[in-house]
Amino acid sequence: MKFIYNLAIIFFVVIMYQQPVKAQTYFLDFKLLLNESDAGKKANKLLNDELNQGIKKLKNTEKELQKEEKDIIQQKKLLSPEEYKKKITALRTRVSSLQKDRNSLLESVAKKRRKARKQLFDSLNPIVKNYMSEKNIKIVLDKKNILLGDENLDITKDVMSLLNKKLKSINLN
Repeated sequence: MKFIYNLAIIFFVVIMYQQPVKAQTYFLDFKLLLNESDAGKKANKLLNDELNQGIKKLKNTEKELQKEEKDIIQQKKLLSPEEYKKKITALRTRVSSLQKDRNSLLESVAKKRRKARKQLFDSLNPIVKNYMSEKNIKIVLDKKNILLGDENLDITKDVMSLLNKKLKSINLN
């Protein structure tokens, strides 16, 4: 029984290797499409600007808190223990609020980045499908998953031009 099973597997493998390969596998650099397409560049710039402005505001608040902390430390001997404790507690509350604001900013930007990436992939999917049907392509892989490949099989530039024609910008709100 094992002999028949092994013979069937060998027969199947031999038949499979005798079939000519009719469709080649092509690849795309999705990271390049995300970062270098017109819509991707605009979205990245807006998100980076939003992040930088938020960080700038947070740093200003942090400097104010550090100054306030120094003032409280200098006044330690002049203040009563209850008043000193009250000021320290208020300062800690503001520091905690600053950390929450920082986390909120980072989470907000990350959420918008994920949303932009999803919109770009949603727009990219039909473009790649049309391109595949026009060029009779059966498989398209992401370039990061390929160890070596012929540069003639890279269709990133073609898809990038089609994407830039279809998608001018991404709605981040």
